[in-house]
Amino acid sequence: MLPIGEVARRSGLAASALRYYERAGLVPRAARAGGKRVYGEEVLERLALIRTAQAAGFRLAEIRTLVAGLGRRTPPGPRWQALTARKEAELAARVAELARARRLLRALARCACPTLDDCARALDLKRASTRSFPGHGSGRSARRRRKLRARGE
Repeated sequence: MLPIGEVARRSGLAASALRYYERAGLVPRAARAGGKRVYGEEVLERLALIRTAQAAGFRLAEIRTLVAGLGRRTPPGPRWQALTARKEAELAARVAELARARRLLRALARCACPTLDDCARALDLKRASTRSFPGHGSGRSARRRRKLRARGE
């Protein structure tokens, strides 16, 4: 049996994190020896699994689903497959969102609007249409943009 301090040292986690993981149901409840928490060696494997899942982007609630009722002889494959399918879809949506943000940042970096108000109007126009950002890297000269603005285009 390992005292909580030793588990913390060997796992690289704070003792408070171990207590939290225990309350959250991620690691089995520790036995007590002399009023102090002690864990079996297997807790180190569970903590390594938790860290791996966190590195893959899983939240603690998802990890709890993975480890709930999972014994040393229970094959984790089916649970991993279900969780990873959902996580892949979530990550694909986040990647698409980040790509949109990157395109917007690149357009903003090319901004040649004379005022911030013009820039805001140009961005509002972009949301309303599929044209390129007027004044934001569209290739139009400043004089041409002023003429278009004067005509209300």
